[in-house]
Amino acid sequence: MATLQYPNFPRANVLVYGSNAVQALLPSTLISQADALLLAHRLEEAADLAEQQRKKLQSTLNVDRHELDELRYVNQRLGFQCFTETLFEDAGNRLYEGDLDPRVLVSYYPELRGDLFTEDDTVDVMAGVAEHMPQEDSVDDIIAQNLVMNYSPHLSPNTREAPATVELRNVLSMTARDMLESYLRKWRRKLAVEAATPHVDTMRMVVDTVLAKLHVAAGKLPDLSALIDQPNSVVVSELEPVLVKSRHIGILCKLYERHSDDEKLLDAWSKLVDGEWEDPEVKDPLTRIFDLLSDRKDRTLIQRWTAWLVKKDADRALKLLLSTLSSKRKAEDDRLLLQQIRDASPAAGEQLLEHLVVQRRSQDPELHSQLALAYADQLLSCLADESTSKLWRAKASSYSSSRSDTSFISYFASTTPDSQSKRVRLKTVLFLQGSTLYDPEAVRTRLSPHAKILRLESAILEGKLGNHRAALSILVHDMNDATSAEAYCTLGGEVVPAKTAQQIGERSGLQPWASLVTPLAAPGKPVKAGAAPMKRQKTVDDEVKKDLVMILLEVYMSGGEATADRTAQLLNSQAMNLDVVDVISTIPPAWPLRILSTFVTRSLRRTLHAHHEGQIVKAISQGQNLVVADQTWAVIREQGAIVEEPLDDGTDDDEGEKLGLELGERVQGAPASFNEKANLHQVHFTDSGEDAEGDGGVVDITVGSHPDEGLDVRT
Repeated sequence: MATLQYPNFPRANVLVYGSNAVQALLPSTLISQADALLLAHRLEEAADLAEQQRKKLQSTLNVDRHELDELRYVNQRLGFQCFTETLFEDAGNRLYEGDLDPRVLVSYYPELRGDLFTEDDTVDVMAGVAEHMPQEDSVDDIIAQNLVMNYSPHLSPNTREAPATVELRNVLSMTARDMLESYLRKWRRKLAVEAATPHVDTMRMVVDTVLAKLHVAAGKLPDLSALIDQPNSVVVSELEPVLVKSRHIGILCKLYERHSDDEKLLDAWSKLVDGEWEDPEVKDPLTRIFDLLSDRKDRTLIQRWTAWLVKKDADRALKLLLSTLSSKRKAEDDRLLLQQIRDASPAAGEQLLEHLVVQRRSQDPELHSQLALAYADQLLSCLADESTSKLWRAKASSYSSSRSDTSFISYFASTTPDSQSKRVRLKTVLFLQGSTLYDPEAVRTRLSPHAKILRLESAILEGKLGNHRAALSILVHDMNDATSAEAYCTLGGEVVPAKTAQQIGERSGLQPWASLVTPLAAPGKPVKAGAAPMKRQKTVDDEVKKDLVMILLEVYMSGGEATADRTAQLLNSQAMNLDVVDVISTIPPAWPLRILSTFVTRSLRRTLHAHHEGQIVKAISQGQNLVVADQTWAVIREQGAIVEEPLDDGTDDDEGEKLGLELGERVQGAPASFNEKANLHQVHFTDSGEDAEGDGGVVDITVGSHPDEGLDVRT
């Protein structure tokens, strides 16, 4: 344990030289005097000697280091002598005056030192002090040995079991601990002003930890709290089991918090919530957990505790989790997190799934399909309630028996009392209509047993599957919802228009679900790229509209004269998307003419209007062509002819002869050249004789090859 540090030897001022030896006259040193007094067990005289030396050094301005070491030696020797004789209070004072390393004294308290240091650790101790240190392993052994020396064999049956010695042993043990506490308090104040070194840090760690253990054992909670509140070097692993055993969990939590050990702090609070630990001093540990995680904003730490938190408070747990989710998460990460939450709480898992798809707009088809099936299961759960089932049947019957320009979804949303089942159905309808990533076939199969009640949902799913005739048949014949059927054709297969969805969302607080339904772009306006999800727009091909309107017309006609008025209304409103020939051939011969009269009249007017408009456009084009022809003639006049020279070297006569050739004559083996200006004539604009009904509109400009043939412009 101890490393020997030998003291300095006294110096002789007088030397005697003999024939056989050299003798020195040495003064009596403080150490020799103290050793003699202690050997004679004259403790009070030794204490007076140390006190005189202390006062002497205090009166000296420049104190020699060796003299200080001598005084330290005397105090340590005297302190350990008192310690051996169980004079603990005097021992503590003398050992502190002797500046004894606190680790040496703590080593005699094995129940307090724990694993703070091992037998391999070393401390510097003076050689004379180390020789006279108690050889016992602990202070309890010192007390027991002292009792045996003083009272054995006078007490029966022995000094360990005799009531008097048992009580005396307890008193001495308490005194020994009080001495150690006072000793460590002094050292703590002393170390607080020392510069930080590895040696000083080690002593601080030992002093603070052992002092905290003493406070716990003595029940001095205010002192313990004050120690932890101040900057300290307490070893948490040493104090933790002591606090747990004594059930001072509040102090333990404060210690974790002081040392910024969030993992252990959260674990302690969780054990309080679960009832494994109890401490009335810790108020609302669950809220403390949420507050700590919210303050740290550590995603890894939050996700690690989310599974446990959702079992205690799912709403707050999900709110905490969602506040830290990154917007750049991968779909695989979302699936893993979702499965983890579902294992802990299925209800919380459904909430997380809904948030990922509806709020964060995940584009993972698997998550969309899971949410669609979850909504389908919620609908079936609502229908399991007899009152809800009767109410929805009554709403469907009431709507289908009356003729209204309001769609069924608007009627249902405005007339049904607010309830959880109503909210579930509206969310389901909006999601099924707005999402394009889920599997409609799986959802339709799940809802098929209740298709007669959930006709609106069935129509949406049929439209998603491309079964337009089936979807329109449900809307027209089963639901009597002509408004939704016509909107279906206009929107290219959507039952719920975006405007209706937004109204329902604002009225029922379902804006995130309503924003899934994409609005239709205005005719002639391009779709804006990069817009927010609620502002997205889509376009519907005109051919798709015409096909859907024709299918709807056939569905109306399949209803017989009962739907004749609806058929007439459709013909009048969708005349632009219907061909009059196809319609006339489709209408049953027995139907009255009034159904077609308005449609045919408007179609003929529209055809005549288009014919007249074409004539006007043709006349304007003819005028523009004449202007272009006139401008072209002037340009050609200015350009002149293009003369081509022969490539071979000939005589001047040959070249002159070639240049004099008339237009159309050629010389064998040479290209013809001509004066193009000589053949330009006036431009003649001739009417082809076609009437206004002809297919003219393009000017035909030709250059004549004969003198009497001019520039002919045909219309």
